[in-house]
Amino acid sequence: MGERHPLLLDAVLAAATAVVSLALARQHPPGEWRLMDGLGVALTCLASLTLVARRRAPMAVLLGYGALWCAYVTAGYWPVVNSAGALLTLYTVASLRPPRVTLAAALLTAAIWVYAGLVGHSDAFLTILGQSIVWTGVVSWFGSRARLLAERGRRLERLTMLLRRDREERARRAVVNERVRIARELHDVVAHHMSVVSVQAGLARYVLYSDPRTSHAALDTVLDSSGEALGEMRRLLTVLRVDPEESEGDDPHGSAVGLDHLDDLVNRVRRAGVPVDVVVVGAPRHLPSGLDLCAYRVIQEGLTNVLKHAGRASVTVTLRYEVDRFVAQVVDDGGKTTSIVPEAADGQGLVGMRERAGLYGGSVVAGPCPAGGFEVVLILPVPQ
Repeated sequence: MGERHPLLLDAVLAAATAVVSLALARQHPPGEWRLMDGLGVALTCLASLTLVARRRAPMAVLLGYGALWCAYVTAGYWPVVNSAGALLTLYTVASLRPPRVTLAAALLTAAIWVYAGLVGHSDAFLTILGQSIVWTGVVSWFGSRARLLAERGRRLERLTMLLRRDREERARRAVVNERVRIARELHDVVAHHMSVVSVQAGLARYVLYSDPRTSHAALDTVLDSSGEALGEMRRLLTVLRVDPEESEGDDPHGSAVGLDHLDDLVNRVRRAGVPVDVVVVGAPRHLPSGLDLCAYRVIQEGLTNVLKHAGRASVTVTLRYEVDRFVAQVVDDGGKTTSIVPEAADGQGLVGMRERAGLYGGSVVAGPCPAGGFEVVLILPVPQ
């Protein structure tokens, strides 16, 4: 459809040119020019028909139209009838071809113009020459300007495409790097669970006959820890389904953290000059290690964005423990400046938070608050 549109437009333009030329030919020509008859109509329509291919073969159309125009004038018809089409073919060449081709086309059109004028007015050479130079020069200039503007538009389009690809590549690489970072942290979580399993299994074996109750408790711990470890291993395998060559950089943060370390994080932010309040809704309870780490990292990222972009804002961190889910909310009041969306700032913060939450079936919503400021909301399902 995109290729048929220009052809359809040129067909309409050719038909319009033929109609206008024939309407002009119906007027009584000045001087002793031949009245329009069947031959003149045929030459005019045939010349206009060549305009259908003006975009695909502009120089060939100019030559064909020029030849038919010469035949039309040689037969004694008024040359003005088909002059508009000749200028249109010149404009097309100038708008689609380089300057050297445009110059040759302009000289050829001017020569045909002079020939057409001299056929009936051999005593007005200078006037006809001046007209040919002015008309072909003006049309060539407008066509060349159109070509330059079109080339500039194509360059801008290519640059936009390259920038879009670069942005997509950076976003993809940010996801890959965040996955590798999460994988490292999950590795430590799994290692912790397996250490617990090993210790508790050894304890159960040691007191199996002397203290059955302790042995059973140890086996229960082994069961719980191994179940959590299996879940983390599944997530770890999901995260590791990336090309290892695409990952780069080291994890700048340690992995043995969780909501138990939230107070330390909040105190560091306070020392940086940002007031932080922590609100707990519901009865706090132990979260699985992976969820605990995910919640901590998202809160950490939210507070980091406040430090970067919200100036002297005050922040409220809300931890909401519900029956089947955990919700963490980081809200700043915007301070004296307008908060900036993390994605717009570095392109990685929001990507990383969503990647973490999605790994556990959760979600992250981030955006400006109606009253000003910015909020990040993490929702994680908690297994029963």
